[in-house]
Amino acid sequence: MADSLSKAKRSWNMGRIKGVNTKPEIIVRSELHKAGFRFRLHQQGLPGKPDIVLKKFRTVIFVNGCFWHRHRNCKYSYMPKTRKAFWSRKFYDNVRRDQLNYQKLTETGWNVLIIWECELSDLKKIGLFISSHFPEH
Repeated sequence: MADSLSKAKRSWNMGRIKGVNTKPEIIVRSELHKAGFRFRLHQQGLPGKPDIVLKKFRTVIFVNGCFWHRHRNCKYSYMPKTRKAFWSRKFYDNVRRDQLNYQKLTETGWNVLIIWECELSDLKKIGLFISSHFPEH
């Protein structure tokens, strides 16, 4: 099946996909801030440049998009209908890079937490997530 958009239009669309300060990321940051946490964003020196760094708790949080990071059994983690070989490789590389970054962080003493985009539809779940991982805040 051919792409319905021209190469230029597809490139323009893909170029508009943000890597930082995404809506899911902002939601998590807002909830953390409301709960009284202070944090750093996208710390350069850490593997994978985590979205949120809670240095006091030696914890990093990645807010992952289900599509790009391949959330298992998630309806948003679908395979595009065109250029399947390209997308398969792209997704494989993303997941592998994520795994390596998580491993490097864990090996250097960081706790790695992953919040998936699809989990953000219920703010109560975020509150439960925060309180379960940081009960003594």
